[in-house]
Amino acid sequence: MKNALLIVDVQNDFCPGGSLAVSDGDKIVPIINQIEDKFDFVISSQDWHPAATVHFEKWPPHCIAGTFGADFHPNLITDKIDLKLLKGTGNKDDGYSAFEATNVSLIDYLHENQIQDLYVCGLATDYCVKATVLDAIENGFHTYVITDAVAAVNIEKGDDRKALNEMYLKGCTLIESDEI
Repeated sequence: MKNALLIVDVQNDFCPGGSLAVSDGDKIVPIINQIEDKFDFVISSQDWHPAATVHFEKWPPHCIAGTFGADFHPNLITDKIDLKLLKGTGNKDDGYSAFEATNVSLIDYLHENQIQDLYVCGLATDYCVKATVLDAIENGFHTYVITDAVAAVNIEKGDDRKALNEMYLKGCTLIESDEI
């Protein structure tokens, strides 16, 4: 059985200084860099929004395709990434889950490469990480959330804990990076 690390949306606009910054979002980057070598495959997702999208009715403009804000955080090691998924690419597409990628089918890629164990990290725990994890579980993958390698938006205090609890109750395993 093969495994994969799925790095969700570790992009400039979601890190301090970005247009939709997650508090301490950049603090997970060194942890992700340390664990990348432990996996058979490394996959990433990126919000890749058009300049005009209904998504921006809910959120400030962020991760607009081809901009600095949509780029990966500059300290994230990306040369180990085997597959880059782009999501939220349509003008009516929110693209929270990596399984909604428009350039490649994540589920097909996982099946073709016999990946059963999916370890998820990235931004943000309470939105894109949660959506990705719930889709992974629904599609039958053994799913793990690396709790010290995620950070939340936390619009409401405790949204991070609520999201982790919801994922856990749906069947994911919560682990820390040193348990891998």
